[in-house]
Amino acid sequence: MTPLTQPATAEDLVIVETAQGKVGGRRRAGVSVFKGMRYGADTGGANRFRPPQPLEPWTGVQDAVAYGDQSPQMRGMLADKGPMSEDCLRVNVWTPATDGAGRPVMLWFHGGGFEAGSASQKVYDGTRLALRGDVVVVSINHRLNVYGHCYLGDRLGPAYAGSGNAGYLDLIAAMRWVRENISAFGGDPDNVTLFGQSGGGRKVSLCYAGADAQGLFARGIVQSGSHLRIQTPEQASRLTDALLAQLEIAPADIDKLLSVPIEALTRAQLRVMREMRSRFSPVLDGLAFTEHPFVPHAPARSNHLPMMVGTTRTELSNQLGYEDGAFDLDMAELRRRVGRFVPTEDVDQAIATFRAASPEATPSELYFTLASARGYVRDATIMAEQRVGAQAAPTYLYQLTWRSPADDGKHISQHTLDLPFMFDNVAAALHLTGPESEETRAMANAMADTWISFARTGDPNNAAIPTWPPYDLTDRATMLFEVPTRLASDPWAAEREFMSRYETQQMGRTLHR
Repeated sequence: MTPLTQPATAEDLVIVETAQGKVGGRRRAGVSVFKGMRYGADTGGANRFRPPQPLEPWTGVQDAVAYGDQSPQMRGMLADKGPMSEDCLRVNVWTPATDGAGRPVMLWFHGGGFEAGSASQKVYDGTRLALRGDVVVVSINHRLNVYGHCYLGDRLGPAYAGSGNAGYLDLIAAMRWVRENISAFGGDPDNVTLFGQSGGGRKVSLCYAGADAQGLFARGIVQSGSHLRIQTPEQASRLTDALLAQLEIAPADIDKLLSVPIEALTRAQLRVMREMRSRFSPVLDGLAFTEHPFVPHAPARSNHLPMMVGTTRTELSNQLGYEDGAFDLDMAELRRRVGRFVPTEDVDQAIATFRAASPEATPSELYFTLASARGYVRDATIMAEQRVGAQAAPTYLYQLTWRSPADDGKHISQHTLDLPFMFDNVAAALHLTGPESEETRAMANAMADTWISFARTGDPNNAAIPTWPPYDLTDRATMLFEVPTRLASDPWAAEREFMSRYETQQMGRTLHR
């Protein structure tokens, strides 16, 4: 965010006064857009690994027309092509008007696990969602990977005690910025819905569990990212030790981590992840988190908050699709690969169970469906069941089952397929959906209107879908987003019952039935 220097006409310049100073955004196509505003100080130098620090106020008008820096990470599909730096605590706002209307606020957490991604992907653009629902859409960048989750414990003193969850604390800082400032952008600070997909869903999960997040949001949507367990201090410490070894820093000189150049630190953490087969991620540090998020039980502190949670039918058809021959399996190869996800003695029963539910499916589709059910779907089911068992506020379970024609239909209902529909941005993700059509319009209508309805009231019901009751352990009502969208009671019950014998795969520990 830099001083306002670009020429602007009176019609497209929009100035808003935040608690820290004035910002200048632009009005386009009926929406006022503010990009790259800071919600915290630069996290470099002595602030590296520390909880986010407050901004210094400014005079004049700061330009808010570019997304701003993203957290340092390896360049790849999830990273934006723009700049990376530790000055990455940035917030973007799309609003129909900067008035006092008190619109519902939808705060988006981007995907990419805890190690990659940014808020500036085209499919995340909030213009159409803001206009469609008369809502204020907010997205953020925050610290990732080693910058957000390098657990130092007491190695560098009290100022760095929260280092293992610095990235999570960035989310809290952003939520506090929203509470303090969003009314100036036409939003209601008391009606904030968190939503996120994949890693973003994991971040929403954490906010239900963390004490710091309570009172800062009214509800959440967990999309393909139910996060049930986090790292123990012992697991996180092993990653830190491996990082020091990679950088040839003696434990007694750990303060040198604060001055390692970004490029060297980013490369080192990637080598550590590969070597340890683990990732820098949130930690059970006794500060931000004193227990795991959703096992052995749902967090009581958020039982009063409603939730939507769900997955796609074949989440892993993209990731597993990179394996040699994944789209051309025969039954023998299917049996071999399924052994990675269930015990050897259960392989034949697993395949028979899933084949009975989808007799027309190819061995490759069975592979993707079974693997997705073991991880993503099992974890979403556990999350919903835990909340029902805790008599929490309504929990609404869904699954995206629409079969995409993109790439000859071979990815079926892959991870991220929900994004273009619930953001109403199909044109930005034709590689996921295939060409725009009556079906893609129907999907966008159903999902975007449902997300908006839930954000407005905490109830997803709207004219675009059948009546959707909350999840329970009897009917197990599940909304299936396809064309037409339909409600089902315990769809694929045999698959669910088969998978219920297994515990969550997260963090090497699991939940017993």
